[in-house]
Amino acid sequence: MEEIKEFLVIDEEEGDRLDVYLSTQLGDMSRSYIQKIIKEKKVKVNNKIEKAKYLVKEDDKIIIEIPAPKLLEVTPQNIPIDIVYEDEDLLIVNKSQDMVVHPAPGNYENTLVNAILYHCKDKLSSINGVIRPGIVHRIDKDTSGLLMIAKNNNAHNSLAEQLKDHSITREYEFICHGVVKEDKITVNKPIGRNPKDRLKMAIVKDGRNAVTHFEVIERFENFTHMRARLETGRTHQIRVHALSINHPLLGDVVYGPKNTKFKLNGQTLHAKKLGFIHPTTKKYIEFDSELPEYFKDIIRKIK
Repeated sequence: MEEIKEFLVIDEEEGDRLDVYLSTQLGDMSRSYIQKIIKEKKVKVNNKIEKAKYLVKEDDKIIIEIPAPKLLEVTPQNIPIDIVYEDEDLLIVNKSQDMVVHPAPGNYENTLVNAILYHCKDKLSSINGVIRPGIVHRIDKDTSGLLMIAKNNNAHNSLAEQLKDHSITREYEFICHGVVKEDKITVNKPIGRNPKDRLKMAIVKDGRNAVTHFEVIERFENFTHMRARLETGRTHQIRVHALSINHPLLGDVVYGPKNTKFKLNGQTLHAKKLGFIHPTTKKYIEFDSELPEYFKDIIRKIK
């Protein structure tokens, strides 16, 4: 059953956008989800349909129809996962290189979501719906490393806001082709869909703002071991920005050379460090994961 809620705007709330007003009133719902409800014309102001940007006025009567939550239809599976940290609000998982984060058409099993559904039972946020319960952010199938999972909607909203504000510490390590001369490089180039290939991302003028800070860890004869700190979190950001400075990631067959002398399952990219303000304690916590064996093995072979 859908839930209907009514609100009456008071003097000090006048002038707020409709979506902002409702997200303040409904603390456990994200603003993006409220915008979706508004687009579906399930919000009325004084019995009229208004847009999210409508500025509320004193004595406005607002009625919102909140859709009934969908039951999760993805099957829980007893798949071993590397849990780095867990409490009542969240879970930090160290994802293996070959694991898909969430189900998609044609692949509804053996994903991280299947595994966390089994581990957490019904204790996962519902904000991202049936396919991505608890998933606040994602990393590619072939990228290994740290991911945060929200167990409830309050935790999800808190972590999502920190991502939006670029206040979360996210550091990756990777190996790229070529010897990088500069010790540190900041790439500030917008990223969007590649107009010539919709399956790829690219540097495009009307793309979304994207900033990556690169730092050399160690140089080899034909490769460089690098660190990347994300200021923003666009799809394939590190891979596209590394290509833009002519140092594509080793093993990245989408943006780099198709063939290498190493047997790889994808790009050598590891989400190594993750830090954020805890949704409940409000204290900063940080996690660091060891480089996986496949990554260390490549470095040994290069040396």
